Amino acid sequence: MTLIKSISGIRGTIGGEVGNALTPLDIVRFTSSYAKFISKQKNSSNIIIIGRDARISGEMVSNIVSGTLIGCGFDVLDIGLSTTPTVEVAVQLHKSAGGIIITASHNPEQWNALKLLNEKGEFLSDKNGKEILEIAENKKFSFKKIADLGKYTFDESYNDKHIEEILSLSLVDADLVKSAGFKVVVDAVNSTGGFMVPRLLERMGVECVKLYCDPNGKFPHNPEPLEENLTDISELVVKEVAHFGIVVDPDVDRLAIVCEDGSMFGEEYTLVAVADYVLSKTPGNTVSNLSSTRALRDVTKKYNGTYEAAAVGEVNVVEKMKATNAIIGGEGNGGVIYPELHYGRDALLGIALFLTHLAECKVSVKQLRDNYPSYFISKNKIQITGNIDVENILTSLENKYKHEEINTIDGLKIDFEEGWVHLRKSNTEPIIRIYAESNDEKKANSFANKMIAEIKALM
Repeated sequence: MTLIKSISGIRGTIGGEVGNALTPLDIVRFTSSYAKFISKQKNSSNIIIIGRDARISGEMVSNIVSGTLIGCGFDVLDIGLSTTPTVEVAVQLHKSAGGIIITASHNPEQWNALKLLNEKGEFLSDKNGKEILEIAENKKFSFKKIADLGKYTFDESYNDKHIEEILSLSLVDADLVKSAGFKVVVDAVNSTGGFMVPRLLERMGVECVKLYCDPNGKFPHNPEPLEENLTDISELVVKEVAHFGIVVDPDVDRLAIVCEDGSMFGEEYTLVAVADYVLSKTPGNTVSNLSSTRALRDVTKKYNGTYEAAAVGEVNVVEKMKATNAIIGGEGNGGVIYPELHYGRDALLGIALFLTHLAECKVSVKQLRDNYPSYFISKNKIQITGNIDVENILTSLENKYKHEEINTIDGLKIDFEEGWVHLRKSNTEPIIRIYAESNDEKKANSFANKMIAEIKALM
């Protein structure tokens, strides 16, 4: 059993001992800590918005979160089965005091999590997150008496409001997309993207073939949108003679595209393609994280903008985007952040911008992909246990490669002449991630395998 407390929220497996998994008591403790933190912010609103993905444990977790917030004196606006970006937009539109998204994102179905938002609908800063963890550690909670209990309201209209906000953006052209006559296959891993993505596509005049779009929480494959997990949609895109395929993770903040021949567009290139379109209309600066492809930097330079890299984690990317006044940014895992709507990864928004870009270019998805600089990222991970000193391992490797270009703002990134390697402890799983990029697949894999061997030798 696992419980991870990090910048990405409170995440754990369901069932097990208190303190070692995401048990009901742990849910109450961390929700109460969040409520105490929010109460000290002195917001004008007393409403916390909650929403969840379709995980089997979601209803149970949602009920506990809702009851705890009410016991802490907050009014709860439950938007029901929804997406991470939809909850973020709902907090922004409603001007509420904060929000809790009940989802473990790309983790398997035995996991769930509490993603915590501030009054802007953005993830909490590292400082705020640490404050909540400190409150949870002290366990000094008090709950409201009967006259001061909060109220519960259910309103699922924010799913449609989110789509309306997307369609109203100046760079989203639903009429142009409709005239292109696109046919796409959608794999939503049986979560909330199963109704949200088709709903958006219908509004944009796109024919939709559904694959794993029943929001029952029973994931038919590993829900992380990586190539090895997407063989079914790859085959169906070809069989249906579709223009391309759309893949989202359970909470719909990551977007992967499958080309018309069943090959992968590459989740790294989702952001690259969307940024290319946005920059062509509104030149400016961009941001992605240290583990993302160099292709975004290349595309940004094409439009005379400035590219900068941030530490991994949405909140870090958003912070850097604000600091550099970036007009588009995100993460190489298929996460697109477009501040014109909100500061959060949003696969639905990414789909709308990608469709408009494709309709305007009048090329196939494969041809579009071939237009971009060609890099290959080898993505790997090593399972770790609590007694492994990851920092010591990274320090040893930093010393070994001190003559190369080194970046330590998030783990260890080593830039070589022919590529780079990024090593870091995950915020969401008990693993070390090893990412390597080069313009050649063999070189990227060679970089990665060399680092994996060296890490294992130090474990």
